[in-house]
Amino acid sequence: MALFFDSKWFDARLSAMGLSHADVSKALGISSEQLGEMWKDQRELSVKDVRLLAALLGTDVKEISERAGIATPVPRPSADLGEIAHKLEALTERFDRLERSVEDIKKLLLRRD
Repeated sequence: MALFFDSKWFDARLSAMGLSHADVSKALGISSEQLGEMWKDQRELSVKDVRLLAALLGTDVKEISERAGIATPVPRPSADLGEIAHKLEALTERFDRLERSVEDIKKLLLRRD
């Protein structure tokens, strides 16, 4: 991992992609001054910045994180919405079973009195 923002690598990558600093500023939604701070290692990238730069520069988030010399963890790929819905449904079913079990236990306890 780089200790500092590797501006030479980023500039070379931008050049290879036919992009400018203005393009990066626009993509990240920051001013050219803020981008200059980033290039001088005076502004840390957010997780969102890492993802956007990876997409813009045609590389993966791990390389962007390493080349930026940042402490930001490498973002995990976003979960599939179908997978999230399936997990939520499974949790809901489990919760419903637990509620029924609690009600059954209450009934048993009340009968013992």
